[in-house]
Amino acid sequence: MSVIMPIVIGLICVCLLSLIPEPHRRPFNAVLVGGAGAAYLSGGGLGYWEFVLPVVMTYVAYRGLNSWTWIGVGWLLHTAWDVLHHLQGNPILPFSAISSFGCAICDPVVALWCFAGGPSIFRWVRARRPATPRT
Repeated sequence: MSVIMPIVIGLICVCLLSLIPEPHRRPFNAVLVGGAGAAYLSGGGLGYWEFVLPVVMTYVAYRGLNSWTWIGVGWLLHTAWDVLHHLQGNPILPFSAISSFGCAICDPVVALWCFAGGPSIFRWVRARRPATPRT
């Protein structure tokens, strides 16, 4: 269950983000990935190194304003930070020991969607359904 739920949460995030209409979807996701860079600042488990990710993610988010690929890269960078915190035993949510592990599984799901260009999942599903004949 510790692997399945983060995947489900990632898919729910992708569905919710798909509801944002273009041309606003990509800039919104860029801001979101920029904010994710500051997620660990209050925990401080890596000392001064905690300031590296927000700086890098700010640059990545800026590049993500014009590129889905950069947004996907940002989610993978956040995944690496999640793994570091999980291995160190300093989770993103202090009350859940495996929260960084779950985040490290959830983030690549969102990254894959970003690498695909952040399409509307609902439009994609509708396009793949067989046409029903009208009577």
